Amino acid sequence: MPIFKGAGVAIVTPMKDNLEVDYDALETNINYQIDNGTDAIVIAGTTGESATLSEEEHKKVVKAAVEFTKHRVPVIAGTGSNSTQTAIELSQEADADGVDAVLIVTPYYNKATQKGLIGHYTSVAESIKVPVIMYNVPSRTGCNLQPATVAHLVKNVDNIVAIKDATGDLSQAAQMMNLCDGNLELYSGNDDQVVPLLSIGGLGVISVLSNIAPRQAHNIVMEFLEGDYKKAAKLQLDAIPLINALFSEVNPIPVKAAMNMLGMQAGSLRAPLSELEDVHKEILRQEMIKYGLMK
Repeated sequence: MPIFKGAGVAIVTPMKDNLEVDYDALETNINYQIDNGTDAIVIAGTTGESATLSEEEHKKVVKAAVEFTKHRVPVIAGTGSNSTQTAIELSQEADADGVDAVLIVTPYYNKATQKGLIGHYTSVAESIKVPVIMYNVPSRTGCNLQPATVAHLVKNVDNIVAIKDATGDLSQAAQMMNLCDGNLELYSGNDDQVVPLLSIGGLGVISVLSNIAPRQAHNIVMEFLEGDYKKAAKLQLDAIPLINALFSEVNPIPVKAAMNMLGMQAGSLRAPLSELEDVHKEILRQEMIKYGLMK
């Protein structure tokens, strides 16, 4: 049974004016997501500003997400690090707190070899019981999980079962799926490539768009999985201008601005992230109007 099918929200970490984590707002946002069709909560990932959370905050945010979700949908914790030992510790803590899976990004900055990546993922996975979703996003990490490496891990480590693919390389994704021979759960890490990855066996998306349009993101996936490929393609294409606006600056700058414009609780950003520039904010506002999210 897969970890989830559909759209899992890469949920933001809301902040108070003093930049402390706003747990009341996090609970509100999780309830909003679940009430509007989100299929999983992905907490403390890139969109959740994990890079600027202390390890103690990271653990508290994950534990809070489990408590607030109340088993209504799966909770997936981002527990990756450029240190294997830190990734192990964060993953063990998340496992103990009751998450349904962990999301482990490739070690960033270190630029590990493929042998090093096999060792990293194997060590983390063998330290916990819950399933592992690998996360391949070379544009951020400078490190690319090769298809053969993914296949080796899936075939040799029981609880490495899935990947969030944000390479943007459909040829690489197709080769990876071929080598894994049906044993890999594939989730798109790019909101603008959900349908293409579904077409080669994907099960869904871990989505930034879902923060402001959970029902729509869910529908893109489910229309495809239910066989209405034409409708799924239309929903995907209709969302492209808004998705582009959500990535006009580095994520999660635009999506937090979008949530605040919609009256949702996102708050500000921790440095070195900065507020969305006015020119991009106006483009984002216009695209949300066109998409029907605001007047």
